[in-house]
Amino acid sequence: MEGTGRGREVEGAGRRPDLAEKVYAGERLTRADGEALCAGDDLVWLGGLAQRRRTDRHADRVLVELTAGEPVPAPESYPDLLRELSVAQPDGVPVVVTATDVRRFATATGRFVEEILDELVDAGLGGLAGGDLEIVEPDGGQSASGWADWSRIHRAAHRRGLRTVATMRHGRAEQPGQRIDQLLRIRELQDETGGFITFVPLRHPYDGVTPAPSPAESLKTFAVARLLLDNVPHVRASWAAYGLSTAQLALNFGADELAGSLAEYRLLHTDGDHPAPATPDREELLDLVWDAGFRPVERDARYTVVREYEAPVPLAQRRAEPQRIWA
Repeated sequence: MEGTGRGREVEGAGRRPDLAEKVYAGERLTRADGEALCAGDDLVWLGGLAQRRRTDRHADRVLVELTAGEPVPAPESYPDLLRELSVAQPDGVPVVVTATDVRRFATATGRFVEEILDELVDAGLGGLAGGDLEIVEPDGGQSASGWADWSRIHRAAHRRGLRTVATMRHGRAEQPGQRIDQLLRIRELQDETGGFITFVPLRHPYDGVTPAPSPAESLKTFAVARLLLDNVPHVRASWAAYGLSTAQLALNFGADELAGSLAEYRLLHTDGDHPAPATPDREELLDLVWDAGFRPVERDARYTVVREYEAPVPLAQRRAEPQRIWA
């Protein structure tokens, strides 16, 4: 969300007191507010503002999903797979289906989306995963990643009581205004249905032509998303999309959830040329949250809290302890 010139940068900086006042008062931000947030280059100030909003909602808690994601199967096998998983894990069936999967299945079989969703719900589906929404204009057509299809399927899922994941892939030469418009479209749909449980910013990987967005640009995206999406409960930092270091930093830029899966990684790297990263283990994820200064809270696939962990040791106490000396 880089500025488009010195004039915009100065304008954004001039609105800081007004923006901070609105955030501290819990007021909804407008599109113009979003533009002002994107125009500035003070990442520390922006991160602090986003942290104020996430702290008001979640205090020092960070949700962590410590169970590995399921492989993404062929769409025609979803109902049978979900029935098997419902028996094996009745309290938390992993979410493995996206809106694009549902649309492709409907196209291939000639069935209605609503009929497919009903069958999947009966089979045990608890929600729709994200990872499949590009930044598009409102008239972006009926492609698999188009807003019209994506929002229609998520709206239908919400009517059936499913909670779903909203995503936004960024970093493919789009303008800041396009990202803001996409966030506001998600916010408007959430006002209507209340069905989104979390929002996941996903960066485009380097494709040989367009470089991947920088960590600073990604952190700005997290912060602006948290500030604009006041009605979406959570913002997820995906280690599969950003790596562990940037995902950890995002916890100080508005994110309150740390998760990821190899299935999610494969959605971002469809060319097969990128080896999948090692999945972090339980202790590594917990340490990442503690080291960032937050309290990890383990959840299951349905966002039910499984375990509350202890708060992090205060920095002053850690500094007072003798340091290890390695031979």
